[in-house]
Amino acid sequence: MITVEKLSTPSNFIKNVITDDLESGKVQKVITRFPPEPNGYLHIGHAKAIWINFALAQEFGGSTNLRFDDTNPMKEDVEFVNSIEEDVKWLGYEWAEKRFASDYFEEMYKRAEMLIQKGKAYVDDQSADQIRETRGTLTEPGQNSPYRDRSAEENLELFRKMRAGEFKDGEKVLRAKIDMSSPNINLRDPVIYRIAHVIHHNTGDKWCIYPMYAFAHPLEDAIEGITHSLCSLEFEDQRPFYDWVIAETGMESTPHQYEFGRLNVAQTLTSKRKLKLLVEENIVDGWDDPRMPTVSGLRRRGYTPEAIRSFVFETGISKSQGLIDLQMLEHFVREDLKLKAPRTMAVLKPLKVVITNYPEGQVEWLEAENNTENPEMGSRQIPFSREIYIEQDDFMENPPNKYFRLFPGNEVRLKNAYFIKCNDFVKDENGNVTEIHCTYDPETKSGSGFTGRKVKGTIHWVDATHAVPAEFRLYEPLIKPKEEEAAQAEEGTEETEKVEKSFLDEINPNSLELLHGFVELGMKEANPQDKFQFFRHGYFNVDTKYSKPGQPVFNLIVSMKSSFQLPKA
Repeated sequence: MITVEKLSTPSNFIKNVITDDLESGKVQKVITRFPPEPNGYLHIGHAKAIWINFALAQEFGGSTNLRFDDTNPMKEDVEFVNSIEEDVKWLGYEWAEKRFASDYFEEMYKRAEMLIQKGKAYVDDQSADQIRETRGTLTEPGQNSPYRDRSAEENLELFRKMRAGEFKDGEKVLRAKIDMSSPNINLRDPVIYRIAHVIHHNTGDKWCIYPMYAFAHPLEDAIEGITHSLCSLEFEDQRPFYDWVIAETGMESTPHQYEFGRLNVAQTLTSKRKLKLLVEENIVDGWDDPRMPTVSGLRRRGYTPEAIRSFVFETGISKSQGLIDLQMLEHFVREDLKLKAPRTMAVLKPLKVVITNYPEGQVEWLEAENNTENPEMGSRQIPFSREIYIEQDDFMENPPNKYFRLFPGNEVRLKNAYFIKCNDFVKDENGNVTEIHCTYDPETKSGSGFTGRKVKGTIHWVDATHAVPAEFRLYEPLIKPKEEEAAQAEEGTEETEKVEKSFLDEINPNSLELLHGFVELGMKEANPQDKFQFFRHGYFNVDTKYSKPGQPVFNLIVSMKSSFQLPKA
């Protein structure tokens, strides 16, 4: 378990509420919960919700439950349960108790019967389409169901038959009886139970009726004694129904719901439905594809939990629904890795260089620092011989002005090695340069104190004799959604809204580029999740899926530099 820094959360309205509740004695101990539905993998937006719930409770000496809101077995699976647990732990948080909404199904059923007996719920025979059509609009009231005035006795009998499995899916539902003319559509007799003859991952075939999320969630909070039910802003309109359920079912504990602005990152898709479609259409190679904004995808790409925590900390807690620049997240990744990642050399698009005046068969071992900003990381020995690889982009036959790398007649420094001067080159039948011939100056060895002349360009290289073949996977944003799509409410709702496949047309065809080049000898046995800074290229992570012993595959985490700067306080 990673130790999470006990940082005080920035001043915010929820923190002020908690402070007042504790000082007034309204609350004795803060208890929060992180309640994901196990119908997909967690994404970067969830990282903020996790931080808010765990950090606030921790700051006030309270506790946080991990609760799976598993009320919709048609979409849920134990695979998602396991992945969520792994992600929360990896981010550095430890829950007080692990709970499932399905643990409370019997209690929820009893509370539903209580509503029926009070005349606050009824069984409706209308179809889902009919209920939707009679719900009304923001400006027009809804219409009462023709079954709304059934007696409590008849409703109770029908509801028990629903539980006994005597009706087909969709044949009947249980609705709360509130006000079909309410200006809040969520109070227009919402459905609170539906029939679903499916196997549940946790309860098996015990149940064939399942509570709707909006009904189940407040009951779960009350049963667990949650003091502050923290959720994203799209649930604000549902708060009156949340309070109605708590009051009408006679729960002893009375939690309160508080909403915060969700985390929306530019060029990042956080709709579970759309992410699932990307997986199902094989556009990505799974939920943990490094292009995915899932926590597991970010982990596989090489992001660190420390960077993600710093990022969400910086975004703070507010009611605003602003769009955060993706470069801000990348900034914190660089900040976290710059003192942790060893610095080494890799050639992604190799071009061979023959140093014609270097002795054939000779191998020289040069010293190189592992991280110039962190001397404690020590140094390493790298081989140097007559043949090396450089980047194709580091040579031009006819360079433009201010091109300071290698070209005929020009001299550059090889990082940690010598000056070399280009004298000749070889082309293939297509006119492509395949080999460069250079000479080196043995007096210019790095660290020798040579001051005879200066060169303007320094390039990296890998010794050809000892080079380790490697694959490099370079990433760009997978998809560029519209801002309103990025801000779309997704989590916790149970609408049957269809996923439009039109967004697939916006997928970036260049989101993944595969390159095959070489890394230093010492990288041959790099382990999955090992992270490095490749000189001039950026930060890379050893892939957990495709990398094999002696055959490393590296994922680009972030490029070397960015123009992004944090706003001044």
